[in-house]
Order: sequence, then C-alpha cells, then structure tokens
Amino acid sequence: MRKFILLVLSFISVSSVMYGHEADTLVVHNPRTGAPEVIDLPEAMTERLDSLLNDWLAKNYLDPLADCQGGFANPSFNDSAYADRLSRIPSVMEMPYNNVVRKFIDQYSGKLNGTVSYMLGAMNFYMPIFEEALDKYNLPNELKYLPIIESALKPSAVSRAGASGLWQFMLKTAKLYGLKSNSLIDERRDPIKSTYAAARYLKELYAMYGDWNLVIAAYNCGPGNVNKAIHRSGGATDYWTIYNHLPRETRGYVPAFIAANYIMNYYCLHGISPMNSELPMATDTLMISRDVHFGQISDLCKLDIEVIRALNPQYKKDMVPGNSMECILRLPYEAVATFIDYGDSIYQHKAAQYLKKRRYVAIKDDAGLSTGKAQYHKIRQGETLSTIARRYGTTVKKLRALNNMRNNKIRAGKRLRVL
Repeated sequence: MRKFILLVLSFISVSSVMYGHEADTLVVHNPRTGAPEVIDLPEAMTERLDSLLNDWLAKNYLDPLADCQGGFANPSFNDSAYADRLSRIPSVMEMPYNNVVRKFIDQYSGKLNGTVSYMLGAMNFYMPIFEEALDKYNLPNELKYLPIIESALKPSAVSRAGASGLWQFMLKTAKLYGLKSNSLIDERRDPIKSTYAAARYLKELYAMYGDWNLVIAAYNCGPGNVNKAIHRSGGATDYWTIYNHLPRETRGYVPAFIAANYIMNYYCLHGISPMNSELPMATDTLMISRDVHFGQISDLCKLDIEVIRALNPQYKKDMVPGNSMECILRLPYEAVATFIDYGDSIYQHKAAQYLKKRRYVAIKDDAGLSTGKAQYHKIRQGETLSTIARRYGTTVKKLRALNNMRNNKIRAGKRLRVL
C-alpha cells in the first residue's frame, strides 16, 4: 500500500514537488555589478522528491501524505521582511540579505516546498548526530544545515563529480580525514563517521580563513579555488568581494546556505509543514573482526536485509570485511542480543554461499602441465618426442616446454621430464 501511495505521489502536484527536469541554473543579478548572470544550483536542489522518498528511512518513518498545517499558498514578502528575519536567527555566522539570497529563498519556498517538507521530517534522524559533532568541535550550530544543500539529507547521495554521503566528501578529502574507502566499504556513507570528519574539516578551514562564509565556499569548491579568488581580488578576504572570481556553483553556494537557514527557521510563514516522522527503532553497535554477510545476519536474526543495509550504508557489497579490519555493525537493539547468542554459528551459516572467496586453488604452468611431483623417462635408442608423448598421454609441445627445448632433437641415454 505504501509503495502505491509513493507511486501516486509521483504523478500529482508536479509543479510543487517534482523538479528533476527543471533547469539546474538560476538567473540572478550580480551583487556587486547588478548585471544579470547565470549561476549553478547546488546539485541537492535538483534532486527529485520521489528519489528522496525512496530512501529506506523515508519509506518507513516518514508520512508523505502530511498536509500543510498552514493550508495557504506561499505568500510574498518584501525585502525588508526577509532581511529582518535573517537578522533574528540566533547565529554567530554572518547571514546578509541580497537578491541572490532572495532567489534561493524563493526556490525553497516555491517549487522545492515538497523537498523542504521532506527535509524537515528527516531532520529528526540526523540533526542529533550533526549537533553533537558540531558541539564537540565548538562549531556554530547553524552548520547543521550544510547537508541540506550538500545532499538534501539523502545519505546515499552521489554527485556528478563523485562526492558521496550526507556531507558529500570527495574521495581524496575523505581519506585525509580518516574515512576508509575500498571495494567493500565507503565510510563517506556512514552518517556518524562522516559527520565527525566534516566537523574536523570545517574547523581546519576556519583556522585557515577566520571567516565562515569563506569556509563554506571552500567546503564547496576547495581551498585552492578560494585562494585563487582571493588573489585575483587583490587579497580581499570577504566572500561578497571575491564573489566574481569564484566558480559558478560556489557563487550560489553561500546564498543557498543562508536560504536554507532561513527556510528551516521560517517554513511555517510559507505554508510548509514537516512530513510526519517517527524516530527509527533503537539500535546498538557490535565490533566485528571476521567477515560476515548481511544475508547470514538476516537469516539467523530474522531481520529484513533492507534494515541492515539502511543501518550500515558504508558497506557496499552487503558484507562486513572484518578479516581486513575491525568494523562496526549497527543493528536494532533486540537483534544485537540474537547476534551475540549465535556466536560462531552466525559466521559459519551458509558461509560457502554468502562468502564466495577461495583461499587456495590448484594452478597449472604455462604449458598446461601439473606442477605436482616431477616424473622422468630415460630415452631409448630410436625413440622420438612424438612416440614418448603418445606413451605418456601428452604432446610434443608440452614436453619441449617442460624441458626448455628449442627443437625436437633428443639423445638416447638422457633423461626427459614427462610430468
């Protein structure tokens, strides 16, 4: 029934909740020159709502039929109202207002209002993690809205450039901050580990620039591009001063961040209400030091494999590679006790089926001959390679390869390896 509801949703209210086919650019007036210009929308602002709702957490813990409590169309406000509301957000970060910020507020409160409703509901899942990490590193609380423009709070998000996870780490940066990535695991998808890595990265960027708007710009396009923009601006260290020298997407990135803070604080004024949400089941973690497949856990713990995948998104092939490194496995609380009770049995359960990995295999040399115990033949007068090959059920080519022979000449009395 729920799948049917999601299917129906994909066909209704297209103008307000479906925007995957819309342009991924925005026309604004340059805040310094006033001239019209085209800037790129952050990729998360072009994500389809039906794709967001297909996430396991959304399908199981969000109610997509939640009606807007306000029950009115998105109203229009003048510039002074927006500027005043931004100034009243309790923030240590500068959040100025201009026409570019207004354009992004209009996006969130207009065609993206369905996405905002989704993100307001999904915040219950992720905000406690974000807030705890930011608090640990003494970072501004308002940075918790950065994943809104990075991934639209979709943990499986992957950008065109290859960035992944809620915080959209590129592979090189992720490894610098201790996030492992190989054929079996990608910790960029781990909500907890990636959040703490992002907090460390943001703290280091602030130590570099001492300005939060530059930090956010550098998070988007990298410190190298920000440093070039500063150099081309004669050493200016204000985001709006170096604006013209930044990449197109980064020009919209800080305004989008300001707009995200605005809409998350004032969504009610725009007739947007959060989707009804329930917190997921209570979970706990296990430290795993042996390979174990999600299928083994699913079979013995009587747990839907989709639940295991959703709670452990960092494992790319449904396997925890405990033989390679000590790994964390997150399971519903009651399943943790079951896992412990089974002990070694859980690792042995259908191991040949789930863990198809041969440790040893017999091989043959280049001539296709066995590499077992060698066997020799004493050559008799009148024998040839052909007659010897027939006697031992092999070929002349293999005999020559075994004995490193350049031609077919042999001598009576000599020993010839035949196996």
